[in-house]
Amino acid sequence: MASGGVLPLASLNHISIVCSSVEESLRFYMNVLGFIPIRRPGSFNFNGAWLFNYGIGIHLLQCEEPQSLPGKTEINPKDNHISFQCESMVAVERRLKELGIPYIQRCVEEGGIYVDQIFFHDPDGFMIEICNCDNLPVVPLADHTFTMAACKRVVAVKQQQKPLAVQAPPLQTTATTTAAQCVPSANKAMQRVGGEEAAHVSCA
Repeated sequence: MASGGVLPLASLNHISIVCSSVEESLRFYMNVLGFIPIRRPGSFNFNGAWLFNYGIGIHLLQCEEPQSLPGKTEINPKDNHISFQCESMVAVERRLKELGIPYIQRCVEEGGIYVDQIFFHDPDGFMIEICNCDNLPVVPLADHTFTMAACKRVVAVKQQQKPLAVQAPPLQTTATTTAAQCVPSANKAMQRVGGEEAAHVSCA
């Protein structure tokens, strides 16, 4: 790394997704994932939409040649994806079944702590993960710099979420997503594993 250190970043702002139909993707991110449409700069001369929730933005970009986009493929957990923390994997799975959205499940074990994962696609095949990854403690490999930054991020996310709770549209997924907790203890993680989330865990 060159002298001067890393870039002076603060947080993740948004991800951009090129889609074949902005309207279809807009409905998906609103009605399935609970994102809220926000104002987009009028100076843009191309079709798109901005959404926000859970402390991050989703920017949808209309593909100029939709037929050139690759079609949906088999759900592969090792593909590029965005992941959301949730409070109840059972509620997420139930809602996906109600919506008829195909998904696959995975389970990760680390030191007796279990993490459930659900993977599915958006309308254009971009992969979404829902997990209870806060079961695992955040353990820095070098020093405590990363941990301190993560703690600040959690506080910022919670502050940003407060006003959105009132403005949420009527159509939303039944699962409520929350910011990941900062370095939870192993005991707390085990308690969560023993609760509702563990009802459907089937690890090899």
